[in-house]
Amino acid sequence: MVYKVGDKIKFAEEKQRYTVQACNERFLICTKPYNPKHTVFYTIVDLEKNIRGCDNQVFHNGYETKEDCERALNRLISTNDEDVFEISYRNRIPLKIEKQKELV
Repeated sequence: MVYKVGDKIKFAEEKQRYTVQACNERFLICTKPYNPKHTVFYTIVDLEKNIRGCDNQVFHNGYETKEDCERALNRLISTNDEDVFEISYRNRIPLKIEKQKELV
């Protein structure tokens, strides 16, 4: 399935849907509101490897706006060996997108 910015995705393990904030043919960066802290939860989807999770950085900041998510996407696709930016090996999980009529 081809995704675009603004699409809603429901993962099998989650109750609330995420919104695609930035994407290309391989990666999706998705967020959902976290109202108690006035921020968002995020996940990065790798459609090629069929995994999702947070990034491998220490504080996981910078996903509150679409511009933040676009910057993160650009870091994911860059080939800079000095700044390895990827989905965390420790926190990745298999990709399970729930199939719903409204999402297809």
